[in-house]
Amino acid sequence: MKAAIAALLLGIGLAAGAALPAAAQSSVRVGGPVDQQADTRQIDREAPPVPTQVPGKSVAEGWHGIRLGEQGTVSIPNKQAGVLIQSEGEAWRAVRNGPLSQYGTWVLAGIMALLVLFFLVRGRIRIDGEKTGRTIQRFNAFERGVHWLTAGSFVVLAISGLNVLYGRYTLLPLIGPEPFAAFTHYGKLAHNFLGFAFILGVALIFVLWARHNIPSRHDLTWFLKAGGLFSKGVHPPAHKFNGGQKIIFWSTVVGGAALGFTGVQLIFPFSFATLEELQLYQLLHAAIAIIMIAIILAHIYIGSVGMEGAFDAMGDGQVELQWAREHHSLWVEEVTGEKISHGHHHGTPAE
Repeated sequence: MKAAIAALLLGIGLAAGAALPAAAQSSVRVGGPVDQQADTRQIDREAPPVPTQVPGKSVAEGWHGIRLGEQGTVSIPNKQAGVLIQSEGEAWRAVRNGPLSQYGTWVLAGIMALLVLFFLVRGRIRIDGEKTGRTIQRFNAFERGVHWLTAGSFVVLAISGLNVLYGRYTLLPLIGPEPFAAFTHYGKLAHNFLGFAFILGVALIFVLWARHNIPSRHDLTWFLKAGGLFSKGVHPPAHKFNGGQKIIFWSTVVGGAALGFTGVQLIFPFSFATLEELQLYQLLHAAIAIIMIAIILAHIYIGSVGMEGAFDAMGDGQVELQWAREHHSLWVEEVTGEKISHGHHHGTPAE
């Protein structure tokens, strides 16, 4: 009996041993992916964890630092790429597209409206006395060349710069995407290169005329009488440049220097300034440019349609002698030696 039971148990054991390889093969065929996933999980448990945040900081603290512009570590040369969120950029964009753009529109529209209103009320400022038919040289060829170098480059810079600030909302809907893209592209190139011509022109203007634009007591008289702008026949005495022209001169020199400085920073980004400083320079560049455009618009008006004989000064350089007597009497005395009675018929508004 015992021998029979032992033989039965031995047979069952042999049968189970023979079934194990087959079961293993069957498990591989049917449940292979499951086992592979299990193996993968096992490998993952054995591999070192991948760091996803700064040790000792919570996820909230890490994202708070990123939101404030905290710089991480990158392996590429451009270390600026380590900043995921540049918060100052949001403030820059809000100011540029908000107050700067809005107030700039008001300034430019306001000066245009004032010039139109002034022309309608005052009309063109004429030469009061009888013309002599003789002329006197106001500016030589080199002085006129410097003026037109500065003026011509400024006009291109103003148009291309205003396009950058307002073109997307004003010009693009009018001419369409492709012409606008071409105009903006070539305008950017012109802006970058002619900026250096403008800087040169401003520097030469300073060298040529700084000594003539030092404030004097006659400027106070000129301002008290508003330069004769609102009174026919009233011309306060003035040297080569009157009080209004001196304002334009120093606005051009100081404003042009500021535009040149900030413009060079923007043309060569990160060469002299950080990203935050570049954003500040861009806002200053645009704000100063808008103010200068408004001032130069008034200068263009007086130097062209606003005053009879004014354009000749920068045209061929020769001005009517009576015009010079009325508008720059002290300068005429210096140049010709003649004595002029400085009454109500001498002086000039700003050109």
